Amino acid sequence: MAFLDRFEKGVERAVNGPFAKTSRREVKPVELASALRRELDDKAAVLARGRAVVPNEFVIVLSRTDFDKILDWGAEAMGEELQEGIAQHAASQRYAFVGPVSVTFEEDVAKTPGDFEVRSATVRGAVAPATTASASTRHPIVDIDGQRYLLTGAVTVIGRGSDADIIVEDTGVSRRHLEIRLGPDGPIATDLGSTNGTFVEGHRITNALLVDGNTITIGRTHVVFWTGESGEDAAFGEEG
Repeated sequence: MAFLDRFEKGVERAVNGPFAKTSRREVKPVELASALRRELDDKAAVLARGRAVVPNEFVIVLSRTDFDKILDWGAEAMGEELQEGIAQHAASQRYAFVGPVSVTFEEDVAKTPGDFEVRSATVRGAVAPATTASASTRHPIVDIDGQRYLLTGAVTVIGRGSDADIIVEDTGVSRRHLEIRLGPDGPIATDLGSTNGTFVEGHRITNALLVDGNTITIGRTHVVFWTGESGEDAAFGEEG
């Protein structure tokens, strides 16, 4: 669905505009993605140093016809594509999330085909997509196979199970494998009784104090932990 990255101003103006409300047409995925980007821009709450927090949970309310079409396309796959578009737009604008990004769909029988709305909320979670390389001791970043997560909560659980804060697709990883706890004494990695163990810099640990740049190995997965204290933001491919 590469079309999610191709937007034109004309499409953005059409979303939820008069044409959308009067035409008997179906909603197109590009319009949903455009509306989500606009929702980020409209709801951005500016913080210090030019950074802004944006919503991370989105519900798209559609007509019965359009909702059924989303089901035909595959609601889960469509939601994931839209989430990726949201993350990319946030990164380009240096927006920050306080929790994981989600996109879900709801049906409203009162709506006509082509008419939809986006509802959004800012909901804090244990992790959020990292939209910059600006890690800190308060909010470290972990990099897992090129996917970066900002640790926004005091405790983050990494594992294969659906109840983990960061889910790893690795059969060598237990359902709740590793905990990273941010406390006054520093970040502590703790193995949660996993089958295959947790290793920090190659050494098997029960718990260990983490420092900037440590590599944690669980199963076949490498988790790189960053606080930015060493000033190596370039590790994430960013300059300055």
